[in-house]
Amino acid sequence: MISTAGQLELLQSTIESVIRGKSEVVELSLVTLLAGGHLLIEDVPGVGKTTLAHTLARSFNCTFQRIQFTSDLLPSDILGLEVFNQQQSLFSFKPGPIFANVILADEINRSTPKTQSALLEGMAEGHVTVEQETYQLPKPFIVLATQNPIEHHGTYPLPESQLDRFMMRIRMGYPAVEDEKTILRQQTLNSPVEHVTPVMHGDDVLRLQQEVREVSVDDSLVDYLIRIVRATRDSDLLDLGVSPRGSLALYHAAQALAFVEGRQYVIPDDIKRLVIPTFAHRIVVNSRYSTGLRRSDEAEAALNEILKTVNVPL
Repeated sequence: MISTAGQLELLQSTIESVIRGKSEVVELSLVTLLAGGHLLIEDVPGVGKTTLAHTLARSFNCTFQRIQFTSDLLPSDILGLEVFNQQQSLFSFKPGPIFANVILADEINRSTPKTQSALLEGMAEGHVTVEQETYQLPKPFIVLATQNPIEHHGTYPLPESQLDRFMMRIRMGYPAVEDEKTILRQQTLNSPVEHVTPVMHGDDVLRLQQEVREVSVDDSLVDYLIRIVRATRDSDLLDLGVSPRGSLALYHAAQALAFVEGRQYVIPDDIKRLVIPTFAHRIVVNSRYSTGLRRSDEAEAALNEILKTVNVPL
């Protein structure tokens, strides 16, 4: 029987066999999964956002649904709807694609805010409500959403309430020269994603998620985390600081990162490393300090400045 460390190593290597040269991105994706969160992948088209989500979904044995978000997509296309059964003369619920363990919400910001909000209840509470009836979603449950930068044509900015539901936002970036060469060689016959085989089951993921919650976090590190959060709320650089949901996201993400790296305790570097991917999409930079960069870049720059003002526990 493979040990927990062996399972995690196998899972990470399986994903990295497809997503070349992006070990940081892959690790943060696993951290989000094991922390029980949801992941937003933002970058320009064609750099592997969908491939990463698809590979992660195929790496463990579970149900998977891909939803292509478009401007004409309706909430019922995601949640499902009541269908009239003529033989029984009653309405029955037909589940939508959200009833799966892994949801790939592709180009989520190409649909209208009303449709985007259809995911909110499921992401926050693990169930959805249709026609005053509540339906539980399967476990584990994770939404992997991709989005193009909001400056691109045909996109709708995600509202702050929905951005706050994502534990992390990561960016892929362009591959290095040698990695891009490998990618070209891999695509000669068909996509390497098609050759990905599951290395664990959904029950294994649930067990690992439970073990993550048992990772120790010292009181001094909790205080450090809170000082960072308070600094975002008090900073003149920001109009909107980090919410309590964001604090909890960083806490659980730090536990998961320590777990992935083989530790049963969190260290200051875990928290510091995760501040940008966990907080950058939750804050709003004050327009007086706008630098002309993309909103996401401005947010990251502001957080880096704030981090410099918070003492790291020894």
